[in-house]
Amino acid sequence: MELTDAQRKHLKSLAHTLNPIVMVGQHGLKDTILTELDKALEYHQLVKIKISVGDREARDEVLEAILAHASGAVLIQKIGNVAVLYQRNLERPSLFHTVA
Repeated sequence: MELTDAQRKHLKSLAHTLNPIVMVGQHGLKDTILTELDKALEYHQLVKIKISVGDREARDEVLEAILAHASGAVLIQKIGNVAVLYQRNLERPSLFHTVA
C-alpha cells in the first residue's frame, strides 16, 4: 500500500499520543508476539511497537522480520526503539476516514 506524504503526516500525528501496544523484549521475536501484532493491526490499524533488543542492527533485523510477517502493514515512522505501523482494515474504515 502506498501512502502520500500528507497521509503519513496525518498518521504520525495520530500515533504521537499512542502508547506501545506490542513490545519485543530481550528474548527477541516470538510467534506469540507476531500473533498479537496481527490482532492489534486488525483492530487498531495504527500500532506503536517498542523493540528493546540489543543494538541498532538487532532492532533493524527484528523490524524487518515484523514487516515481512505483516506484509500488508506499512512502516510509518521509526525513532530509536519505537516503530509505528499502519495496516488498513476495510471492515473498519471509519477509524481513518481521512486516510485514503
